[in-house]
Amino acid sequence: MAPWAGSHRFSVAPMMDWTDRHCRTFHRLLSRRALLYSEMVTTAAIRFGDRERLLGFSAVEHPVALQLGGSEPAELAFAARVGEDWGYDEINLNCGCPSDRVQSGRFGACLMAEPDLVAEAVAAMKAAVRVPVTVKCRIGIDDQDPEQALPRLVSAVKAAGVDGLIVHARKAWLQGLSPKENRTVPPLDHALVHRLKEAHPDLTIAINGGIADLETAAAELVHMDGVMLGRAAYENPALLARVDREIFGEAVEDPDLFAVVEAMRDYAAGVVAAGFRIANVTRHMLGLFNGRPGARLWRRILTVEAAEPGAGPEIIDRAAAAVREAMAAAEARALARAAEGALDATAAE
Repeated sequence: MAPWAGSHRFSVAPMMDWTDRHCRTFHRLLSRRALLYSEMVTTAAIRFGDRERLLGFSAVEHPVALQLGGSEPAELAFAARVGEDWGYDEINLNCGCPSDRVQSGRFGACLMAEPDLVAEAVAAMKAAVRVPVTVKCRIGIDDQDPEQALPRLVSAVKAAGVDGLIVHARKAWLQGLSPKENRTVPPLDHALVHRLKEAHPDLTIAINGGIADLETAAAELVHMDGVMLGRAAYENPALLARVDREIFGEAVEDPDLFAVVEAMRDYAAGVVAAGFRIANVTRHMLGLFNGRPGARLWRRILTVEAAEPGAGPEIIDRAAAAVREAMAAAEARALARAAEGALDATAAE
C-alpha cells in the first residue's frame, strides 16, 4: 500500500541532523504505522555524494519517505528516480525550510514565491517515478498574504499531479528570523489550513506545526487527512508508542518501552561492530523516559558515557537498569504513602 493511502494519517517530520536512519529505526520500533521521513537531501548531494551514506536505510523503516531539496526540475526528477530505486515509498519536495543555506541554493521556503516552478518540478518528478510525490510547504513567506499565496501554490501543484501536501501552518520569514525562531515565532494559523482542505476535498493534505500531543493530533484529524509531528515526537518519543492504537485505531497493545530499549541495544551493537560511535544511536533515545522516574539519569548515562572512547551497547543496559531501579523506588514510595494514609484513616475512625 502506498504511504499516502493510509500512513499519511500520522507522520514524523523530516528534521535536519535528527531523522537519520538510526532515529527512524528507533521510531519504527515505537510505531509500525507512522510514516517516517528522511532528513532533507539536496539534488547535488544525490548526484555527486555518497549515496549509501545519504540514502541507505533498513527495510524495517518502511513506510519511509525521502525529502529532496532543490529547484531544478530535471535534477529533482533525477534525484527522485534515484530515491525510488533505493526503495523509498514517497518522494517529498521541501518548500518550507527557511535557512540561509537553503535560500542560497534557491530551494526550501523561498520556492513559495515561485509556484509555477514548483509545479514544473512536481510534474517532472511525477513523470520520473511511480511512487507518490508530495510537497511540504509553509502558508507563505515574508510579506506574502497567506490567503493568496497558499491557494496559489496548492492550485499549481495540484494541476501538476501532486499526490499530497503537508502544510506547516506558519509563515517563514526569510530575513530577520533564524531557522529555530521560524519554528516558533510566526503565529500559527491552523484555521487557514482547515479552509484549504475544505476547498480541496479530493487532495490529501496533512497539517504540521504546533501539534504537541496525540490529543491535539486527534482533534486536527477532524479537519485534515493527516498530522505531522516534529519536535514533539523527537523530544518525547514515547508518544509514538500510542500512535497505532490511538491514531490508526488498531486493536494492539502499546509497545513496552523496555522491549524497545532491548531492541535498540541489539541494533546499537551492530552499529558499533560496523565501526561507528554508539552516540550516533543513543542521542536519539534521550527523551524516551521523559516525565518518568529515572529520566534524568537515563539521559546522563546515554550522553556522558556514550561519548567515552570504546563505549558499547552495555551503556544502554546500564541506563535501562537505572530507570528500572528509579521506577521501583518510586513505586515503593507510593505504596508506603498509601499505607500511611490508610493507617491515618483507620486511626481517625
